[in-house]
Amino acid sequence: MRPLEGTIIVEIGAWIAGPSACALLCDWGAEVWKVEPPRGDPFRAVISSQGYSSEIPNAPFTVDNRGKRSVVLDLREGHGRAALDQMLAKSDVLLTNMRMRSLEKLGLSCDALLARHPHLICSVISGYGSVGPDRNRPGYDIGAFAGRTGILHQMRAGDVPPTALPLGFGDHVVALATAAGVLAAMVERGRTGRGQLVESSLMRTGAFALGWELAVQLMLGKVPGATQRIATKTPLFNCYQSADGQWFWLLGVEADRHFPALVAALERPDLLSDSRFATSRDRRRNTSEFVEVLDAAFAGQPMDVWVQRFDEHRVWWEPVHSPAQVVEDEQAVAAACFVDIEGTEFQTVSGPIDFAGEQAKSVAAAPELGADTESVLRAAGCTEDLVQAVLRRAVPGQR
Repeated sequence: MRPLEGTIIVEIGAWIAGPSACALLCDWGAEVWKVEPPRGDPFRAVISSQGYSSEIPNAPFTVDNRGKRSVVLDLREGHGRAALDQMLAKSDVLLTNMRMRSLEKLGLSCDALLARHPHLICSVISGYGSVGPDRNRPGYDIGAFAGRTGILHQMRAGDVPPTALPLGFGDHVVALATAAGVLAAMVERGRTGRGQLVESSLMRTGAFALGWELAVQLMLGKVPGATQRIATKTPLFNCYQSADGQWFWLLGVEADRHFPALVAALERPDLLSDSRFATSRDRRRNTSEFVEVLDAAFAGQPMDVWVQRFDEHRVWWEPVHSPAQVVEDEQAVAAACFVDIEGTEFQTVSGPIDFAGEQAKSVAAAPELGADTESVLRAAGCTEDLVQAVLRRAVPGQR
Protein backbone atom coordinates (compact mmCIF):
# COMPACT_ATOMS: atom_id res chain seq x y z
CA MET A 1 0.00 0.00 0.00
CA ARG A 2 1.39 3.38 -0.99
CA PRO A 3 1.27 5.98 1.82
CA LEU A 4 -1.16 8.42 0.14
CA GLU A 5 -3.73 5.86 -0.98
CA GLY A 6 -7.19 7.18 -0.17
CA THR A 7 -6.09 10.80 -0.64
CA ILE A 8 -7.81 12.79 -3.40
CA ILE A 9 -6.09 15.80 -4.97
CA VAL A 10 -7.69 18.23 -7.40
CA GLU A 11 -5.15 19.74 -9.78
CA ILE A 12 -5.87 22.97 -11.63
CA GLY A 13 -2.55 23.30 -13.35
CA ALA A 14 -0.85 23.77 -16.67
CA TRP A 15 2.60 23.19 -18.04
CA ILE A 16 5.04 21.92 -15.43
CA ALA A 17 5.33 23.09 -11.82
CA GLY A 18 1.82 22.26 -10.55
CA PRO A 19 1.36 19.10 -12.61
CA SER A 20 4.83 17.87 -11.62
CA ALA A 21 4.04 18.21 -7.91
CA CYS A 22 0.81 16.29 -8.44
CA ALA A 23 2.64 13.59 -10.39
CA LEU A 24 4.85 12.97 -7.36
CA LEU A 25 1.83 12.78 -5.04
CA CYS A 26 0.15 10.46 -7.54
CA ASP A 27 3.23 8.21 -7.52
CA TRP A 28 2.88 8.04 -3.74
CA GLY A 29 -0.69 6.77 -3.96
CA ALA A 30 -2.93 9.83 -4.22
CA GLU A 31 -5.75 9.92 -6.75
CA VAL A 32 -5.28 13.08 -8.80
CA TRP A 33 -8.20 14.66 -10.63
CA LYS A 34 -6.59 16.87 -13.28
CA VAL A 35 -9.00 19.67 -14.22
CA GLU A 36 -8.43 20.94 -17.75
CA PRO A 37 -10.22 23.50 -19.92
CA PRO A 38 -11.99 22.21 -23.06
CA ARG A 39 -8.87 22.91 -25.14
CA GLY A 40 -6.72 20.97 -22.65
CA ASP A 41 -3.51 21.73 -20.83
CA PRO A 42 -1.34 23.51 -23.45
CA PHE A 43 1.51 21.22 -22.43
CA ARG A 44 -0.33 18.48 -24.34
CA ALA A 45 0.55 20.23 -27.61
CA VAL A 46 4.19 21.09 -26.83
CA ILE A 47 5.51 18.66 -29.48
CA SER A 48 3.14 19.58 -32.33
CA SER A 49 3.40 23.31 -31.54
CA GLN A 50 7.08 23.15 -32.48
CA GLY A 51 6.28 21.76 -35.92
CA TYR A 52 6.80 18.08 -35.16
CA SER A 53 4.33 15.32 -35.93
CA SER A 54 1.54 14.87 -33.38
CA GLU A 55 2.28 11.13 -33.60
CA ILE A 56 5.52 11.60 -31.69
CA PRO A 57 5.02 10.51 -28.04
CA ASN A 58 4.84 13.51 -25.72
CA ALA A 59 7.49 12.31 -23.29
CA PRO A 60 7.67 15.55 -21.20
CA PHE A 61 3.89 15.59 -20.67
CA THR A 62 3.97 11.95 -19.57
CA VAL A 63 6.61 12.62 -16.90
CA ASP A 64 4.42 15.18 -15.16
CA ASN A 65 0.96 13.69 -15.74
CA ARG A 66 1.28 9.92 -15.49
CA GLY A 67 -1.40 8.12 -13.52
CA LYS A 68 -3.86 11.03 -13.25
CA ARG A 69 -7.53 11.25 -14.24
CA SER A 70 -8.47 14.02 -16.67
CA VAL A 71 -11.65 16.06 -16.11
CA VAL A 72 -12.70 18.73 -18.61
CA LEU A 73 -14.46 21.67 -16.94
CA ASP A 74 -15.12 25.15 -18.28
CA LEU A 75 -14.54 27.15 -15.10
CA ARG A 76 -15.75 30.33 -16.80
CA GLU A 77 -19.35 29.13 -16.56
CA GLY A 78 -21.57 28.11 -13.66
CA HIS A 79 -21.86 24.37 -14.29
CA GLY A 80 -18.10 23.96 -14.43
CA ARG A 81 -17.57 25.87 -11.17
CA ALA A 82 -20.41 23.95 -9.48
CA ALA A 83 -18.84 20.65 -10.50
CA LEU A 84 -15.45 21.79 -9.25
CA ASP A 85 -16.96 22.81 -5.92
CA GLN A 86 -18.46 19.36 -5.52
CA MET A 87 -15.11 17.78 -6.36
CA LEU A 88 -13.38 19.94 -3.75
CA ALA A 89 -15.90 18.88 -1.12
CA LYS A 90 -14.80 15.27 -1.70
CA SER A 91 -11.07 15.98 -1.97
CA ASP A 92 -8.22 16.56 0.45
CA VAL A 93 -6.04 18.97 -1.50
CA LEU A 94 -6.38 21.57 -4.23
CA LEU A 95 -3.05 22.14 -5.96
CA THR A 96 -2.77 24.87 -8.58
CA ASN A 97 -0.19 26.95 -10.40
CA MET A 98 -2.71 29.41 -11.83
CA ARG A 99 -1.89 33.05 -11.19
CA MET A 100 -3.52 34.64 -8.12
CA ARG A 101 -5.44 37.13 -10.21
CA SER A 102 -6.93 34.38 -12.37
CA LEU A 103 -8.01 32.40 -9.30
CA GLU A 104 -9.66 35.47 -7.81
CA LYS A 105 -11.58 36.21 -11.02
CA LEU A 106 -13.01 32.70 -10.95
CA GLY A 107 -14.01 32.97 -7.30
CA LEU A 108 -11.32 30.47 -6.39
CA SER A 109 -9.18 32.49 -4.02
CA CYS A 110 -7.98 30.32 -1.18
CA ASP A 111 -9.84 32.47 1.37
CA ALA A 112 -13.10 31.80 -0.46
CA LEU A 113 -12.35 28.10 -0.88
CA LEU A 114 -11.38 27.59 2.77
CA ALA A 115 -14.54 29.38 3.87
CA ARG A 116 -16.59 26.80 1.94
CA HIS A 117 -14.31 23.82 2.56
CA PRO A 118 -12.44 24.30 5.86
CA HIS A 119 -10.88 20.82 5.59
CA LEU A 120 -9.17 21.66 2.30
CA ILE A 121 -5.41 22.09 1.88
CA CYS A 122 -5.07 24.79 -0.75
CA SER A 123 -1.61 24.67 -2.33
CA VAL A 124 -0.67 27.50 -4.68
CA ILE A 125 2.51 27.68 -6.77
CA SER A 126 3.33 31.09 -8.22
CA GLY A 127 6.23 32.72 -9.96
CA TYR A 128 7.00 35.34 -7.34
CA GLY A 129 4.75 34.81 -4.31
CA SER A 130 1.41 36.26 -3.24
CA VAL A 131 2.61 39.72 -2.17
CA GLY A 132 4.77 42.40 -3.71
CA PRO A 133 4.72 44.25 -7.03
CA ASP A 134 5.23 41.11 -9.12
CA ARG A 135 2.60 38.89 -7.46
CA ASN A 136 0.67 38.65 -10.75
CA ARG A 137 3.68 38.54 -13.07
CA PRO A 138 3.86 35.42 -15.28
CA GLY A 139 6.51 33.08 -13.90
CA TYR A 140 8.70 30.68 -15.86
CA ASP A 141 11.50 28.70 -14.30
CA ILE A 142 14.25 30.15 -16.49
CA GLY A 143 13.22 33.61 -15.30
CA ALA A 144 11.74 33.40 -11.81
CA PHE A 145 13.72 30.40 -10.57
CA ALA A 146 17.05 30.84 -12.33
CA GLY A 147 17.46 34.38 -13.69
CA ARG A 148 15.88 36.47 -10.95
CA THR A 149 17.53 34.57 -8.10
CA GLY A 150 21.15 34.73 -9.25
CA ILE A 151 21.48 31.10 -10.36
CA LEU A 152 22.24 31.94 -13.99
CA HIS A 153 24.67 34.66 -12.92
CA GLN A 154 26.59 32.24 -10.72
CA MET A 155 26.80 29.72 -13.56
CA ARG A 156 28.61 32.17 -15.84
CA ALA A 157 32.35 31.58 -16.06
CA GLY A 158 33.68 35.04 -16.87
CA ASP A 159 32.20 37.56 -19.28
CA VAL A 160 30.14 35.14 -21.35
CA PRO A 161 26.39 34.98 -22.01
CA PRO A 162 24.34 33.09 -19.40
CA THR A 163 23.67 29.44 -20.12
CA ALA A 164 20.07 28.25 -19.89
CA LEU A 165 19.03 25.54 -17.46
CA PRO A 166 17.62 22.31 -18.91
CA LEU A 167 13.90 22.66 -19.65
CA GLY A 168 11.68 22.24 -16.61
CA PHE A 169 14.60 22.04 -14.20
CA GLY A 170 13.39 24.73 -11.81
CA ASP A 171 9.79 23.58 -12.11
CA HIS A 172 10.75 20.12 -10.90
CA VAL A 173 12.65 21.56 -7.94
CA VAL A 174 9.63 23.63 -6.87
CA ALA A 175 7.47 20.53 -7.36
CA LEU A 176 9.53 18.70 -4.74
CA ALA A 177 9.24 21.64 -2.35
CA THR A 178 5.50 21.88 -2.93
CA ALA A 179 4.90 18.18 -2.36
CA ALA A 180 6.77 18.44 0.94
CA GLY A 181 4.67 21.44 1.98
CA VAL A 182 1.43 19.63 1.16
CA LEU A 183 2.47 16.62 3.22
CA ALA A 184 3.39 18.83 6.19
CA ALA A 185 -0.04 20.49 6.02
CA MET A 186 -1.67 17.05 5.92
CA VAL A 187 0.16 16.11 9.13
CA GLU A 188 -1.14 19.25 10.84
CA ARG A 189 -4.67 18.62 9.58
CA GLY A 190 -4.44 15.18 11.15
CA ARG A 191 -4.06 16.95 14.50
CA THR A 192 -6.50 19.82 14.04
CA GLY A 193 -8.93 18.75 11.30
CA ARG A 194 -8.39 22.08 9.56
CA GLY A 195 -6.94 22.77 6.15
CA GLN A 196 -4.84 25.78 5.24
CA LEU A 197 -3.09 27.69 2.49
CA VAL A 198 0.30 26.30 1.42
CA GLU A 199 2.34 28.65 -0.78
CA SER A 200 5.44 28.04 -2.85
CA SER A 201 7.05 30.01 -5.63
CA LEU A 202 9.69 29.61 -8.26
CA MET A 203 11.56 32.63 -6.92
CA ARG A 204 11.58 31.49 -3.29
CA THR A 205 12.64 27.97 -4.25
CA GLY A 206 15.37 29.26 -6.55
CA ALA A 207 16.72 31.44 -3.74
CA PHE A 208 16.78 28.41 -1.44
CA ALA A 209 18.56 26.36 -4.11
CA LEU A 210 21.26 29.05 -4.30
CA GLY A 211 21.30 29.24 -0.51
CA TRP A 212 25.06 29.12 0.05
CA GLU A 213 25.87 32.01 -2.27
CA LEU A 214 22.97 34.18 -1.14
CA ALA A 215 23.76 33.54 2.53
CA VAL A 216 27.36 34.64 1.92
CA GLN A 217 26.08 37.76 0.13
CA LEU A 218 23.76 38.58 3.04
CA MET A 219 26.36 38.02 5.74
CA LEU A 220 29.60 39.14 4.07
CA GLY A 221 28.38 41.53 1.37
CA LYS A 222 30.12 39.82 -1.53
CA VAL A 223 30.22 36.43 -3.20
CA PRO A 224 32.64 35.29 -5.90
CA GLY A 225 31.23 34.32 -9.26
CA ALA A 226 32.09 31.29 -11.32
CA THR A 227 35.48 31.24 -13.03
CA GLN A 228 36.94 29.54 -16.06
CA ARG A 229 37.97 25.99 -15.23
CA ILE A 230 41.64 26.81 -15.89
CA ALA A 231 41.48 29.48 -13.17
CA THR A 232 39.50 27.56 -10.55
CA LYS A 233 40.65 27.91 -6.95
CA THR A 234 39.79 24.26 -6.32
CA PRO A 235 41.63 22.26 -9.03
CA LEU A 236 40.89 18.93 -7.33
CA PHE A 237 37.19 19.78 -7.62
CA ASN A 238 37.08 20.50 -11.32
CA CYS A 239 36.23 18.95 -14.69
CA TYR A 240 38.77 17.30 -17.01
CA GLN A 241 38.80 15.42 -20.32
CA SER A 242 40.32 12.07 -21.21
CA ALA A 243 42.15 11.22 -24.43
CA ASP A 244 38.95 9.90 -26.05
CA GLY A 245 37.01 13.08 -25.32
CA GLN A 246 35.10 11.94 -22.22
CA TRP A 247 34.54 14.64 -19.57
CA PHE A 248 34.54 13.85 -15.87
CA TRP A 249 34.64 15.66 -12.53
CA LEU A 250 37.24 15.16 -9.87
CA LEU A 251 35.54 15.39 -6.48
CA GLY A 252 38.48 16.05 -4.21
CA VAL A 253 36.52 18.19 -1.78
CA GLU A 254 39.16 17.66 0.96
CA ALA A 255 42.11 18.73 -1.14
CA ASP A 256 45.07 17.59 0.98
CA ARG A 257 43.39 14.29 1.91
CA HIS A 258 42.57 13.43 -1.71
CA PHE A 259 45.78 14.66 -3.33
CA PRO A 260 47.96 11.56 -2.66
CA ALA A 261 45.39 9.20 -4.18
CA LEU A 262 45.16 11.34 -7.31
CA VAL A 263 48.93 11.47 -7.64
CA ALA A 264 49.07 7.68 -7.37
CA ALA A 265 46.42 7.29 -10.09
CA LEU A 266 48.35 9.69 -12.32
CA GLU A 267 51.58 7.76 -11.63
CA ARG A 268 53.20 11.13 -10.92
CA PRO A 269 54.84 10.83 -7.46
CA ASP A 270 56.98 13.84 -8.34
CA LEU A 271 53.95 16.09 -7.81
CA LEU A 272 54.03 15.36 -4.07
CA SER A 273 57.40 17.07 -3.74
CA ASP A 274 56.78 19.83 -6.29
CA SER A 275 56.86 23.03 -4.23
CA ARG A 276 54.21 24.57 -6.48
CA PHE A 277 51.63 21.90 -5.61
CA ALA A 278 52.66 20.36 -2.29
CA THR A 279 49.78 21.80 -0.22
CA SER A 280 46.27 22.98 -0.96
CA ARG A 281 47.44 26.55 -0.46
CA ASP A 282 50.25 25.99 -2.99
CA ARG A 283 47.86 24.49 -5.51
CA ARG A 284 45.43 27.35 -5.00
CA ARG A 285 48.21 29.89 -5.53
CA ASN A 286 49.41 28.11 -8.68
CA THR A 287 46.05 26.87 -9.85
CA SER A 288 46.41 27.55 -13.58
CA GLU A 289 49.73 25.70 -13.71
CA PHE A 290 48.28 22.76 -11.80
CA VAL A 291 45.20 22.52 -14.04
CA GLU A 292 47.50 22.52 -17.07
CA VAL A 293 49.50 19.65 -15.55
CA LEU A 294 46.30 17.68 -14.93
CA ASP A 295 44.95 18.46 -18.39
CA ALA A 296 48.11 17.11 -20.00
CA ALA A 297 48.09 13.99 -17.84
CA PHE A 298 44.43 13.13 -18.42
CA ALA A 299 44.77 13.74 -22.17
CA GLY A 300 47.33 10.94 -22.29
CA GLN A 301 44.94 8.04 -21.62
CA PRO A 302 41.37 7.06 -22.63
CA MET A 303 38.57 7.05 -20.10
CA ASP A 304 38.55 3.30 -19.45
CA VAL A 305 42.15 3.54 -18.23
CA TRP A 306 41.26 6.36 -15.85
CA VAL A 307 38.24 4.46 -14.56
CA GLN A 308 40.49 1.54 -13.66
CA ARG A 309 43.13 3.73 -12.02
CA PHE A 310 40.65 5.92 -10.15
CA ASP A 311 38.86 2.93 -8.70
CA GLU A 312 42.14 1.19 -7.81
CA HIS A 313 43.39 4.21 -5.86
CA ARG A 314 39.98 5.31 -4.53
CA VAL A 315 39.94 8.64 -6.29
CA TRP A 316 36.64 10.46 -5.90
CA TRP A 317 35.23 11.24 -9.33
CA GLU A 318 32.13 10.93 -11.53
CA PRO A 319 31.58 10.95 -15.30
CA VAL A 320 29.75 13.75 -17.11
CA HIS A 321 27.15 11.65 -18.89
CA SER A 322 24.94 12.52 -21.84
CA PRO A 323 21.24 11.55 -21.61
CA ALA A 324 22.00 8.61 -23.90
CA GLN A 325 24.62 7.38 -21.43
CA VAL A 326 22.37 7.97 -18.41
CA VAL A 327 19.60 5.68 -19.65
CA GLU A 328 22.20 2.92 -20.22
CA ASP A 329 23.91 3.44 -16.85
CA GLU A 330 23.79 0.16 -14.92
CA GLN A 331 23.49 1.98 -11.60
CA ALA A 332 20.69 4.24 -12.83
CA VAL A 333 18.75 1.17 -13.94
CA ALA A 334 19.42 -0.64 -10.65
CA ALA A 335 18.32 2.43 -8.68
CA ALA A 336 14.99 2.42 -10.56
CA CYS A 337 15.50 5.82 -12.16
CA PHE A 338 13.24 4.63 -14.99
CA VAL A 339 9.90 2.81 -14.95
CA ASP A 340 7.70 1.16 -17.54
CA ILE A 341 4.58 2.97 -18.75
CA GLU A 342 1.70 0.54 -18.47
CA GLY A 343 0.18 -0.54 -21.76
CA THR A 344 3.02 0.87 -23.87
CA GLU A 345 6.49 -0.09 -25.06
CA PHE A 346 8.00 3.00 -23.45
CA GLN A 347 9.64 3.96 -20.18
CA THR A 348 9.65 7.26 -18.33
CA VAL A 349 11.52 8.80 -15.40
CA SER A 350 10.47 7.61 -11.95
CA GLY A 351 9.97 9.75 -8.86
CA PRO A 352 12.89 10.06 -6.42
CA ILE A 353 11.33 8.37 -3.36
CA ASP A 354 10.78 4.71 -2.42
CA PHE A 355 8.69 3.48 0.50
CA ALA A 356 9.21 0.33 2.56
CA GLY A 357 12.19 -0.60 0.41
CA GLU A 358 10.02 -1.25 -2.64
CA GLN A 359 10.80 0.30 -6.02
CA ALA A 360 8.00 1.12 -8.45
CA LYS A 361 8.07 -1.14 -11.50
CA SER A 362 5.56 0.77 -13.65
CA VAL A 363 3.30 3.81 -13.79
CA ALA A 364 0.01 4.41 -15.55
CA ALA A 365 0.10 6.46 -18.73
CA ALA A 366 -0.96 10.10 -18.83
CA PRO A 367 -4.73 10.39 -19.37
CA GLU A 368 -6.38 11.38 -22.61
CA LEU A 369 -8.05 14.78 -22.46
CA GLY A 370 -11.37 14.52 -20.61
CA ALA A 371 -11.28 10.73 -20.48
CA ASP A 372 -12.43 10.63 -16.85
CA THR A 373 -14.86 13.56 -16.72
CA GLU A 374 -18.00 11.51 -16.25
CA SER A 375 -16.60 8.94 -13.83
CA VAL A 376 -14.94 11.56 -11.61
CA LEU A 377 -18.04 13.75 -11.44
CA ARG A 378 -20.11 10.76 -10.42
CA ALA A 379 -17.52 9.76 -7.82
CA ALA A 380 -17.65 13.32 -6.47
CA GLY A 381 -21.41 13.05 -6.00
CA CYS A 382 -22.54 15.47 -8.69
CA THR A 383 -26.21 15.30 -9.62
CA GLU A 384 -27.19 13.71 -12.92
CA ASP A 385 -28.31 17.08 -14.29
CA LEU A 386 -24.96 18.63 -13.44
CA VAL A 387 -23.03 15.72 -14.96
CA GLN A 388 -24.94 16.02 -18.21
CA ALA A 389 -24.60 19.81 -18.29
CA VAL A 390 -20.83 19.53 -17.91
CA LEU A 391 -20.54 16.77 -20.52
CA ARG A 392 -22.37 18.88 -23.08
CA ARG A 393 -19.57 21.46 -22.82
CA ALA A 394 -16.72 18.92 -22.73
CA VAL A 395 -14.54 17.98 -25.66
CA PRO A 396 -16.69 16.30 -28.32
CA GLY A 397 -16.44 12.53 -28.11
CA GLN A 398 -14.88 12.58 -24.62
CA ARG A 399 -17.53 10.67 -22.64
